[in-house]
Amino acid sequence: MWKPELLAPAKNLERLKVAVTYGADAVYVGGQKYGLRARADNFSDYDLEYGVNFAHQNNAKVYLTLNAFLHDDDFEGLAEYCQFLESIGVDGVIVSDLGVLRVVKNSSNLDIHLSTQASCLNSYAGQMWKEFAVKRLIVGREVSVAEGGLIRRQTGIDVEMFIHGAMCMAFSGNCTISNFTAGRDSNRGGCIQSCRFPYQLEAKTDDRPVTFMSSKDLWGIHQVGAFFEHQICSLKIEGRMKSSFYVAMTCRSYRQAIDAYAEGRLTPELVNQISGELESVPHRDYSSASLEIPAGNDSVYKQLESSRGTHEYLGIVMETTPENIVLQLVESVEVGDEIEIIPMYGEIVRWRVSQLISVVGDRLEKMRAGNVVCIPRTAAPDILNNVTKLNIVRVPPVN
Repeated sequence: MWKPELLAPAKNLERLKVAVTYGADAVYVGGQKYGLRARADNFSDYDLEYGVNFAHQNNAKVYLTLNAFLHDDDFEGLAEYCQFLESIGVDGVIVSDLGVLRVVKNSSNLDIHLSTQASCLNSYAGQMWKEFAVKRLIVGREVSVAEGGLIRRQTGIDVEMFIHGAMCMAFSGNCTISNFTAGRDSNRGGCIQSCRFPYQLEAKTDDRPVTFMSSKDLWGIHQVGAFFEHQICSLKIEGRMKSSFYVAMTCRSYRQAIDAYAEGRLTPELVNQISGELESVPHRDYSSASLEIPAGNDSVYKQLESSRGTHEYLGIVMETTPENIVLQLVESVEVGDEIEIIPMYGEIVRWRVSQLISVVGDRLEKMRAGNVVCIPRTAAPDILNNVTKLNIVRVPPVN
């Protein structure tokens, strides 16, 4: 059965590897210039070539963002950069600006995907973009799944839609709050997500900060069947600033849902199970936004808490040896802690740490965040013999 592409964010090489390993069919990344996530690590030319090779070796694609709205001075070197991207096998570029589109088209044979920033909301606009050689429409987030399907049928070109992640209350992301509050151009890579900060409203009697300019987070786990029905070619996870934990869990969850639907086994019980895993990742309250009906007041995030989530990200498996599982820690761990390893497929493995070893072989009671630590295989369940590099490790909630 036909399946939509699962498209995941990659802030850096680690995220790219995690996304592909956990089931993404494609990743989208940013280079050092011309994109809308200037604060991400972003990819050097070397990293980008390495990442493309890694993805292609694992049957995945790489799309690069050229989606900033540029001023004349910003175009220097863009044509040469496009030629470089083509030479290393980048599978497509994501473009918002007509000027950028023209440079890409005139300097390379790269496939052009229209960014959601361009606010394509209807088939008439889609047909115009098709005349400009656009191969894929990443439609505005105001569009429902049914409308996306209509645009695909009327234009005859691929349509991509967001299925998960942070939402923006500006029109298709075209916001300038950061320009005025931080002196950073939101549409040239400088967005600091000012809308998600808590603000004090003098008119409120309880005098508590609220996030009144920001939306709840998107999840489309309950609309997977609709994406199939309307032949939406690519389902996109937002989050190039998010952790490897987020990337792994969202890819694992939606990979499972997509495959299950294609095989006729996506039951309500399985959807509830997958939903529970998505709840484990730090997030705001979830909403289906405009996937079914236009987003309304109930999609605005009005609470003070910055995020929810049932589990804490502990680290990532850097290497496995016959003797040890080697972890790069994001948080501290100590003997006696209960932890979970998230495999790419299958059951999540939970156990209590009984031994920790340093990289030079010393026994430890605790290791701090930011360090590398070894867990002896003799101190772990037999099922962990299948643990591989890039497995994500998390801390479950205290019972």
